[in-house]
Amino acid sequence: MGEGTENGTLRFELLGPLRALRDGADVPLGPPKQRAILAVLLLQDGRTLSYEGLVEAVWGDAPPAHVRNLVQKYVSGLRRALGDGVELSWTGAGYRLTGAAVDDLAERRQLVDAALTARDAGDVRRAVELASEAEELWRGDFAEGLRAPYLAAERLRWAEKRLTVLEARLEGEITLGRSFEHVHELVRLVAAHPLRERLVELLMLALCRLGRPTDALTTYEAARRRLATALGADPGPALRSLHTRVLRQDAELLPSPPVPVA
Repeated sequence: MGEGTENGTLRFELLGPLRALRDGADVPLGPPKQRAILAVLLLQDGRTLSYEGLVEAVWGDAPPAHVRNLVQKYVSGLRRALGDGVELSWTGAGYRLTGAAVDDLAERRQLVDAALTARDAGDVRRAVELASEAEELWRGDFAEGLRAPYLAAERLRWAEKRLTVLEARLEGEITLGRSFEHVHELVRLVAAHPLRERLVELLMLALCRLGRPTDALTTYEAARRRLATALGADPGPALRSLHTRVLRQDAELLPSPPVPVA
């Protein structure tokens, strides 16, 4: 968590709209570009970012003519908003933000690492619980609403990381015999990410575990057509292999009872 100040402790969050909280209360952070500068500097983890690097990160390769004045104005605004416990300094080589950390990113990292450890130890139930806690930290898209080239790239990267953890959680839910509770979530996710084969694979597996192999085959065929139309490609090896197993009525795909609670 951000360091304490005489005005209270600051907490920063980026798993959704940028938010700074002092003892639970929102801290006004100013106009969008000022907020974007804060988000970019927070993501440097205390490293110095050159003036040119900051301008490119926030405005891209076509900044306004008066961008230097804007940077100075926004940096001054952030210093006033954040108070003495967080230092936004000019080092001679660039701007550096210290005394601040992105708390929800750190908490997510700890939960995901613990989930991976539990999964590797064979504790699927605990891994699912921890992955669910990590998902609950999200309040929207990464740095939602802030327009800056650097943050747009980070938004894509974190969307992928979020989906990867979500897929792992859903795989665990299916393993625990909870396909019925999550098949509709998978249908929604496939609709939102129609070319993501792992989600199609998980939906097919969930349908098979519910005794609906025909629906699983229909799901595969729909995905195959989408891939052909959008990419001119066939499904990958994992999805094709699952399709073959469904056709062969692989016994491992049959409905299974929920894993009993220990």
